[in-house]
Amino acid sequence: MSAQSDFAIRIPENNVSVEEGFDYSQRGQWLRAAVLGANDGLVSVASLMMGVGAVKHDVKAMILTGFAGLVAGACSMAIGEYVSVSSQLDIEVSQVKREKRMGVSSEETENEELPNPMQAATASALAFMFGAIVPLLAASFIVDHKVRLGVVVAAVTVALVVFGWIGAFLGGTPVVKSCLRVLVGGWLAMAITFGLTKLIGSSGL
Repeated sequence: MSAQSDFAIRIPENNVSVEEGFDYSQRGQWLRAAVLGANDGLVSVASLMMGVGAVKHDVKAMILTGFAGLVAGACSMAIGEYVSVSSQLDIEVSQVKREKRMGVSSEETENEELPNPMQAATASALAFMFGAIVPLLAASFIVDHKVRLGVVVAAVTVALVVFGWIGAFLGGTPVVKSCLRVLVGGWLAMAITFGLTKLIGSSGL
């Protein structure tokens, strides 16, 4: 009986230690650059297109606005990420040099992988473009104005849920909470942009 009890206790303890012992924070840097970059591209470009769609029925105007937002956003993300990671790299390199001068550097510090600014910038730009292409493709082949707006909202909604699920899965966080947070934020951005642009456009300014 004693042996059976010991055996029954050890199995759940091992399972818990394997599942809970994984450090999801190790995925933080590239996860932020990829998932958040794609979400930014999706929401910002979709909101721009919805804003233009509030006052113009021309599909060409929506597509050109979305494309301009894609290019500008990807450049902004890449430059911002490059500057941010470069600053982080400078700080870490300076810290390593100070530790070496003081003779307190360890083997772990010397072997630590330093951030790559160009890699981070490229990842952010590509992720932004990946997200931004969703509303552009959704609006490209639909002539009817109202149907086009509805399809853009539907496509963005699906993409928001997917991005929220991916972020939750890779980060080990609650899926429903993550998806709802991303979804509500995207809906608010599109609704506010559409409403304010419609208001300003109808006032004749």
